[in-house]
Amino acid sequence: MWFKRNFIEKDQYDINYLTVTSCDADHKYHPNHFANLAFKFLDNPKRYRTFWQPAVMFYNNIWEIPAITRVPNTLGSIWNLSQLPRKDRLINAQNYSLSFKLLDEVDYWDADKIPEDWGIFFKAYYKVNGGLEVEPVYLPLHADAAQSSSFWKTLKNQYEQYRRWAWGASDDSWIIRNYLLDTKIPFWDKTTRLTHVLWSHFMWPVNWFLITIGLTLPTLLNPAFGRTTLGFMVPKLSSYILTASLVFLLSLVFIDNIYKPKRPENVSVWKSILFPFEFILMPIAGFFFAALPGLDAHTRLMLGKYIQYKVTEKV
Repeated sequence: MWFKRNFIEKDQYDINYLTVTSCDADHKYHPNHFANLAFKFLDNPKRYRTFWQPAVMFYNNIWEIPAITRVPNTLGSIWNLSQLPRKDRLINAQNYSLSFKLLDEVDYWDADKIPEDWGIFFKAYYKVNGGLEVEPVYLPLHADAAQSSSFWKTLKNQYEQYRRWAWGASDDSWIIRNYLLDTKIPFWDKTTRLTHVLWSHFMWPVNWFLITIGLTLPTLLNPAFGRTTLGFMVPKLSSYILTASLVFLLSLVFIDNIYKPKRPENVSVWKSILFPFEFILMPIAGFFFAALPGLDAHTRLMLGKYIQYKVTEKV
């Protein structure tokens, strides 16, 4: 509001032709990013009901961080890229743009909310009675992965970042409340959005356990089940499925090799050759940088033991 009064109205800019971009200090834009954004804004008849989202990839310092944190940052980068075509579930995050007119219409960001990306989407979604879309910007946007001055500090820093992201579940209560009270947004539209939010947040700390030990638990808890036909076949089926998943892991490595910055001169050739083998650390990295911070954040939220918001250190 202050910016609108002191700059837009004072200098007589037309609010209908202004966009606002939310970004972090470490974000590095593609040279054509804003040209692409301007084209998409002017070409879209629903420009005042649209967010624009690039592929946020944690590649600025990907060669410098430890292997144990390089794995989740690589997976996160490819995951962000893979979500762009899924307009049914795409929600703006980390770096996004929208029209100033829409931002003004929904009364801007909430001053008491620090993680604002999903918050501003759902605030706008319910205020304008649905119909919002997030349009992908198919250009990479490079960001810094969490990094500190030592190996152990970097691990702690990375853990705290993922815990802070998992704290996004704190938005779910008011999203559910608005879902129940709203009578204007089409049922399937708002239900699809809510289902995606709940799945993303509540399954965050669960997925690791389901994938790594989920199918072995019935046999461990009930040895008699392991002697049945089903109990005998389940581990084998699980093994076949995980083996087939290696194909997709190879695809991930291939895509990562395309988008990742070229090897710096101070990084040995052997390190770049061995890089794909770092994915053997996925089970360990998945536990310490997905399941555990998710459980930590959700348990603290459930018990009312709030966490202090810390800006992620990136040296």
